[in-house]
Amino acid sequence: MKVVFTLFFLLNNLPFNPNGNLPDSFVYLHDVIPDIIMDLRYFSSDNFVGDTIDGYYADKCIISMEAAIALAKVQYELKTSGYGIKVFDAYRPQEAVNHFVRWAKDIQDIRMKAKYYPEIDKRLLFKQGYISSKSGHSRGSTVDLTIIYLAGPNKGEELDMGTPWDFFSPLSWPSSMEVSVKQKANRMLLQKIMVRNGFKQLKEEWWHFTLIDEPFPGTYFNFPVE
Repeated sequence: MKVVFTLFFLLNNLPFNPNGNLPDSFVYLHDVIPDIIMDLRYFSSDNFVGDTIDGYYADKCIISMEAAIALAKVQYELKTSGYGIKVFDAYRPQEAVNHFVRWAKDIQDIRMKAKYYPEIDKRLLFKQGYISSKSGHSRGSTVDLTIIYLAGPNKGEELDMGTPWDFFSPLSWPSSMEVSVKQKANRMLLQKIMVRNGFKQLKEEWWHFTLIDEPFPGTYFNFPVE
């Protein structure tokens, strides 16, 4: 009952599109989950490209209202056990995806290889599915996230998932048997709570989830993050 009341209160006190710059049914995630922790690395140079990504013009996270509400339920459920979610990315403009494609075609640019794809030949990124001309993120209801500690000596730290976010490797597959028992358990904790709240997981990335009943399943948006 408490979580229902909390969500009702949030939805009736949202500063919907204060600047009038979001399409209908999209929100800033922070407006729905005020205590959300975010690490939006595409608005920085700490990502596999090594530069701020086209289309990301502000340190903000945009997502569909439906996905935001589902994530609010995830956050509430985790907080009862001393955990919370950290979000790396949600809505992603098609402009950003195009940037990824251009970068992948430039096989000379490997400045971030050691951190994000040490085992993968950049020439194989398309063939192995790490880079594509379309992304579910552009439909607005996909999110990249992990779990963090909200209290205790590890407060603010991420649970050990076996690999970092956006790490191009079979080790990042949720089904990988090359990670430790504890790391596998942490991945399962994230998977179970996300699935319980209406998301499905990408089989190649432990951090990547899409709302099953996404409101725009056939639309790839290209409005900027600002």
